[in-house]
Formats: sequence, structure tokens, C-alpha cells
Amino acid sequence: MLGIGCAKGALLGMTGAKAAPELHLTPAERAARGKAARAKTPRSSQSALDVARGRDPVALLESQAHSRLAELVPIRYGRMLASPLAFFRGNALVMAHDLAPTPTAGLSAQLSGDAHLQNFGGFASPERDLVFDLNDFDETLVGPFEWDVKRLATSFEIAGRDRDFPRKKRKNAVFAAVRSYRKAMRYFAAMGDLDVWYARLDAKAIDKRLRRARDQRLERGLQRFEAKAYEHDRMLAFERLTQTVDGEPRFVSDPPLIVPLSELDGAGGEKSLESLLRELFRRYRRTLPADRRTLIERFRYVDLARKVVGIGSVGTRCWVMLLLGRDDEDPLFLQIKEAQPSVLEPLLGRSPFATHGQRVVDGQRIMQTAGDIFLGWIHSDYELDGGAQDFYVRQLWDWKSSLNVQTILADGLVAYAETCGWTLARAHARSADRIAIAAYLGSSDRFDRAVADFAAAYADLNEEDHEALAQAVAAGRVRALQGV
Repeated sequence: MLGIGCAKGALLGMTGAKAAPELHLTPAERAARGKAARAKTPRSSQSALDVARGRDPVALLESQAHSRLAELVPIRYGRMLASPLAFFRGNALVMAHDLAPTPTAGLSAQLSGDAHLQNFGGFASPERDLVFDLNDFDETLVGPFEWDVKRLATSFEIAGRDRDFPRKKRKNAVFAAVRSYRKAMRYFAAMGDLDVWYARLDAKAIDKRLRRARDQRLERGLQRFEAKAYEHDRMLAFERLTQTVDGEPRFVSDPPLIVPLSELDGAGGEKSLESLLRELFRRYRRTLPADRRTLIERFRYVDLARKVVGIGSVGTRCWVMLLLGRDDEDPLFLQIKEAQPSVLEPLLGRSPFATHGQRVVDGQRIMQTAGDIFLGWIHSDYELDGGAQDFYVRQLWDWKSSLNVQTILADGLVAYAETCGWTLARAHARSADRIAIAAYLGSSDRFDRAVADFAAAYADLNEEDHEALAQAVAAGRVRALQGV
């Protein structure tokens, strides 16, 4: 196991763990700790990428297939083959193993574990504001803050290559992400604890920034982003994902991407899959605060379907549940998503939580400023659809929107990088010793330049890994189903 620890008092707010006694160090003592970390791990050393001999990225991907639905795994490989960027979106396990031997300052935070640029985006807050934040926490775990920063920076380098941007413009975006992270962390270091906890970035704040910069093109892009987000709601899901059967809405069948429960049931033993999932749904409700339980109990169950989502998650069990409230025009869609062990656990140690569903939910609550009101988790004592036992639950579509990498221009990528860097810093500042991290990062661009060099080197390695997967498919080692 990698020897990455958390000094007493260094990691704040870690629920579920047996935290060391809080020492309440002074800001000066915390800053001194961060500066002392430079002697052990110079910021320039953060450029290091020393991959292991005999490294086999395809074998790591294959190891994840053992716990997934075999018939869906070829879809995952097919989606990863689409481009080096698509491959990167699914390679969190591979990159975690490559990050393990890299230098770290010994300063930990609650990590996303998969902080690439397309795991940021907009969604609705409980107050019905459009907020910008991280939105994927399947791999969340406590670990070195640098790992999230390097994955984010590398994703901008790869996205720039995907758009055929010149090297200088790609580097501008990478620098923007890391510089924004560093400056934001220094900003948060000077703030009070409650002010950090309340800090958030919403569409109004982004719009205000763009107005100050007098960037009308990016402002128009934000307006399109907002409009798309507001349309991407439960009513659109109702229109696209369901049809009326015998007077009741039912999920449309679109195998293998959407398979209604009625086409899967029959392998449930003494309990049907439907009755088992409904029993687990009742358990899930107990993980919600009392006010949310009161709300969700107003909805009645209507239908269930298995749904394929994302790239890295393909093959894990994911269900969508349709409920109706006041009448047939009041739908609620919940996503019940399998929570497997984090890809970081073999390297950083097991999660302190009894279930991976709770690990995901608590990690999300720590890192996000405004969470889904229906966020909760489930543990099953029964094997579901071949073995899944831990799930987390959230709304399926609730103004969720993300970057369109295929159309973004170079200036837009830089602006987006700045936004993601700020957001990641705020997410880390909620759990970590932000003063120590800020002191380590400093006011110069040494850390920025080192991480930019790492990102360029890892993007090269990612292209090699993408080609290795293509060769494995060509040789018949793994099967890929493309275009699905």
C-alpha cells in the first residue's frame, strides 16, 4: 500500500472515519507545515511520470470486467475506442496506478478520484438555481490533493488535442486550470471556515465574470449552456424515456441501453427482482432526512429499467425508477447506480464506510456545495442481477448539463479550465488543510509548470494506451462493440 497518511488536524470534516484528534493549529502553524512540505517534495518534482516496467493498461481494464455485466463490457471498450479523450474518461483505474509512485506533498483532501473536465457541469440546486460543480463521485476517497489536480490538467491537454488545437493553446488551457486551482486555494486559505463552506459558483456568478471581462462570445455560450440545462429536466426525460402502455407510463425498450424490468425479470429466486428492488427502495428512504422522506413518500412507484450510462461506468448495474406524484404529469426519475470499490482503494487503503454507497454519498456531500435532495444509498443482502450489493441514488436528470468538447473553441476551453480549477479548489478546501496546501503551492507558477509538463507527458502515454486497447481488440483479446 502506498504510504500516504494524513497528519493530525490536517484533514477536516471526514465523516465516518476515526479521525485523529483535532489539534486546532494556528494559521501560521498550518502555513509552516505547507512550506515545509516543499523541502520533502519540491514543486518542480510534480512533473515526474515514471511508469512501471511491464505496465499493461488493458489488463487493468480487464480486471474491472470481472464484477460487471459481461454482456455490457464490450460497450465500454467500444466507447473508449472512440478517441484518446474517450479512453481517458474510462481509464481512472489505469491513471490511479500511474499516479501512485509520483511525488506528493503529504497533504490530503477528499478526492473526486475522477476529476476530468467532463465530470464538471451544471445542475439544479435545491433552491432551483443553476450551479456549477463536480458531478461524479464514484471513485471518491481521501488521498493526495495532487492526484485530482493532475487528472484535471491532463484532461484539458487531451481535450485540446481532440480539437486539434496548437500546442500553445492547449498549454494555455492546462495552465489556466492549474493556476486557477492554486490562486483559488490561496483565496480560500484567507477565508473563514463557514465562508469556505458556503462558497459556490452559479450561472449568475459566471455571467458576472464574463461581463467584467467583456467577453460577449463566451457570454452567449454560457446562455446556450443555461438554456440547455433548464430543458434537461424530468419532463424531458418523461417525454424521451417513456411511452403509455394500458394507460400507464412505461420505460421505452431500447436494448442494450435501456431494458425495462419486464424484459429482465425471472431470475429472482424466491423474490422477484421487482419486489426486491422495491424493498431496497424502502431502505433507501431511511437514508434521507425526515423532510425528504416526507416528500418522496408522496410519490408512487410505476416502473423500473436497467440503463447504460457514461463510459467508465458501463457494465456496472444502473437502474432508473419512475415514480408519479400528484398525477400523471408529475414524474420523478431516480437513478439507482451501483457503487463498487473506488479505484483508489488498492493504492490508498479501504474506505472507512461500511458500504460503498455511503462512501459515494458522503464524499459527494463533502465536496459539493449544493447536493441532490434525493441523494441516498442502499445496501442489499441479496445479489442483484449477478452480484451488486451497494448502490447510491440520485435524480436522473435535474438540469444536468456538461461541456460539449466537440464544438468548444480554444478561448472557451481556457475559460472553462479556469472555472473547473476554481471549483476543484473549493471542493478540496472543504475537507483539507487549505492553508497548508496554499502555502505549499505558493504565489509563483512553479507548481503550474510542473503539472503542465506532467499533463503533456501523460497525454502521450494515454494515446499509447488507447492504441494498446485497439490492438487488444484487433487481436481478439477483448471484444468491443462500437457505435452503441
